[in-house]
Amino acid sequence: MSDCIFSCPDLDSFCLLDRLGLRVEAQSVGPDRAVLACRLDRAESWCESCGASGVPRGTVGREWVHSPYGSRPTILQVRIPRWACESCGRVWRQDSSRIAAPKRRLTVLAAWHALKLVVVDHMSIKSVAQTLGASWHATFQAVHDLGWDQYLSDPTRFDGVEVIGVDEHKWAHTTGVEQFVTVVIDLTPVRKRTGPARLLDMIPGHSKKVFKAWLAARPESFRNSVEIVSMDGFTGYKTAVVEELPDAITVMDPFHVIALAGTALDQCRQRIQQATLGRRGKTGDPLYTARKTLRTGKGLLTEKQWDKLEDLFADENHVCVEVTWHYYQQMITAYREDNRKTGEQIMQHVINDLAQGVPDGLTELRRLGATLKRRAGDILAYFKHPHSSNGPTEAINGHLEHLRGIALGFRNLPNYITRSLLETGGLKPQLKHP
Repeated sequence: MSDCIFSCPDLDSFCLLDRLGLRVEAQSVGPDRAVLACRLDRAESWCESCGASGVPRGTVGREWVHSPYGSRPTILQVRIPRWACESCGRVWRQDSSRIAAPKRRLTVLAAWHALKLVVVDHMSIKSVAQTLGASWHATFQAVHDLGWDQYLSDPTRFDGVEVIGVDEHKWAHTTGVEQFVTVVIDLTPVRKRTGPARLLDMIPGHSKKVFKAWLAARPESFRNSVEIVSMDGFTGYKTAVVEELPDAITVMDPFHVIALAGTALDQCRQRIQQATLGRRGKTGDPLYTARKTLRTGKGLLTEKQWDKLEDLFADENHVCVEVTWHYYQQMITAYREDNRKTGEQIMQHVINDLAQGVPDGLTELRRLGATLKRRAGDILAYFKHPHSSNGPTEAINGHLEHLRGIALGFRNLPNYITRSLLETGGLKPQLKHP
């Protein structure tokens, strides 16, 4: 047996009622819930106005939802004393804010329990409400208020941010509402190897205007501390950073750079498919059959896949696809190169190559070359600033997709923003180890 220190059974300490200033007087344990009749452990009868001692004027019954014990919800029924001051005539109820926040249905401990279930155990508000025996609205309000009071409203959570990532996120898939939001991620812990990235904020809309307004609203200390901003190829975010954070370095994320090259390769393959066979690809067509192999990095290709590519490129009609594939693979090689200086040189060679003298027949490469030339500084900045990838931003986007699945979708954007900040804003470690 483990070394335990035993004492007499005490329902007050077992249910943590002593932390709320309560004492149990009776209990009613049913199959669906447990009800504990409680009283305040001490009387506070002094008048705040004149300091005289008040006289009892009966009690007022209150009922709160408490942390569940066992498999059933726990309800607290408390009689709150009323007092009257014979000196000044003031009548008041004894303060119960230690038990629960004003006009709230959940006790303080139940609110913390609900917040932990939502953030750490990834439960939906509906499931937490059923566990507590409370309504959805009462549960969400308790989680919302506690989350904002203890964490989200704390201005110091923006302190020490040196690297941020920005990306768009589609939160709604219905018409009639703004479907996209802009997510801002703190990548500083990833760069310093001190922890995972965290969601800083979520802004309705995805444009230069909304991101620029968000940056302008930040304190000067925050704007001065941001050194690097990682982003995708959207020029709106780039322009907003240049105007509001002129000293910050903008980095175009490798994922999105390779995505541009991959899109060019797909479009080239589809164009040649139409030109040679006059139809979209279908099973048995060489280009269609090799579509996934073409998007695979050289280092991951099997011998069978190499043979397939050799057969594909042996056809003179597929020269454009082969050339586009060659540059696509060079860009992948640049990012996978262990020596960052070498990787930068490979990428610089690709940018220079595509910026001049691309034949007219290589339409997709000409378009890709123009984009790479325009954003060359941002693309090459990645090699000078390690751990500035926007990959963790994409990972948080994945967490948010999972969150929407847990809740079976959201209809209210403010609620979604709150849940997202609680889910991925860095609160989890604090709740795991309070």
